[in-house]
Amino acid sequence: MTAASNADRPVRWPGGEHVPAEELVRRHGAVPIASVASMARPEHFESDNELDDFLREVYAARRSDLA
Repeated sequence: MTAASNADRPVRWPGGEHVPAEELVRRHGAVPIASVASMARPEHFESDNELDDFLREVYAARRSDLA
């Protein structure tokens, strides 16, 4: 006799129905990413310096838990 693990059962949120990923994709009209370049949004930063400052802050925040 083998015991079933939790990995064998879909996760159900309290009070919610289980919706397969494929159905969520259909409901939200998601489409596959054609290329990573299509996700780029250069207009979010007014200059390379602003982008560099942002990235520096992100990297510092990621490393802050390591100290």
